[in-house]
Amino acid sequence: MTTFRTLMASAALGTLALTGAAFAQDDPFQVGFVYVGPTGDYGWNYEHDQGRQAVEEHFGDAVETSFVESVAEGADAERVMTQMILNGADMIFTTSFGYGEATNAIAGQFPDVYFEHATGYLREHPNVSTYSGRFYEGRAVTGHIAGHMTESNIIGYIASYPIPEVIRGINAAYLHAREVNPDVEMRVVWVYTWFDPAVEADAAQALIDAGVDVLMQHTDSTTPQEAAEEAGILSFGQASDMIQFAPQPRMASIIDDWAPYYIRRVGEAMDGTWEQTDTWDGIGPGMVRIGEMTDVIPEEVQASAQAMIDAIGAGEYHPFTGPINRQDGSVWLAEGETPDDGTLAGMDFYVEGITSEIPN
Repeated sequence: MTTFRTLMASAALGTLALTGAAFAQDDPFQVGFVYVGPTGDYGWNYEHDQGRQAVEEHFGDAVETSFVESVAEGADAERVMTQMILNGADMIFTTSFGYGEATNAIAGQFPDVYFEHATGYLREHPNVSTYSGRFYEGRAVTGHIAGHMTESNIIGYIASYPIPEVIRGINAAYLHAREVNPDVEMRVVWVYTWFDPAVEADAAQALIDAGVDVLMQHTDSTTPQEAAEEAGILSFGQASDMIQFAPQPRMASIIDDWAPYYIRRVGEAMDGTWEQTDTWDGIGPGMVRIGEMTDVIPEEVQASAQAMIDAIGAGEYHPFTGPINRQDGSVWLAEGETPDDGTLAGMDFYVEGITSEIPN
């Protein structure tokens, strides 16, 4: 388990355990999940719900889960969490970055409930933990593939919000595409949503009209895949396998596998060993996986991508290894240097070679 964002987190509380004995009662342990989009998006929310179902399967009648989908970040999230607790929830997973303030607000009111917040950094109370995946590791692999596969030398990227998590992914993808194809260009469209099929489709079409022939996304719906298929260009699945779009346009996928984490954390809450943590896991522990590479990708490119996956998983390669400059040409990492997790967590700049600007 790897902690991160220590410079930014207000949780200087350290690692604390909730007081109390192991859970022991006749009623099932109740776990609630809050989703920012629909479970049928076949992306981010779908994969979180697969983790919820894995919890039910693992614990059987000892655990009862519930979920609410398409919950807006803010007051709606507070209302949903409060209702879950009034209905008996012992533990709640909030699965979007924008739920951070709401999660901590409700956690302060209900200190005996366990809270887990995905992709966030706020841990203002000892009953709040945070967790996320090192998605940039997967972006590095897909960037490597994209750099090999593009013929127009223009790669498109549909980006959700200009937060470090998304910026890291763009930078990782671009660096590894450029490494194998120095002529590559990255074009980014910001959509300011995690899930809006119409907006995502428009962004995909704008990039296609701009000449991209490989499409990436950090949004949750499959409409970019559909636009890519219609245009005859290549793409990557996001957050889940999106295998229904293989062999074209989907070449591979970044898969977020939450099930092992959810099973472990629910078990710790039930047996009294749950502790406040900040988990940031990637390819090595299996929280981030690369879906099956299709035959669209030449064998030699599949082999080099797999070698990168293996090296990252073994801790032998870091996707951000210097020399790397910032967009303005100033040195960020010297030759052979890698950033610490606190530096990565606050990434708010593009690397050298990306010509667009990050919106304020």
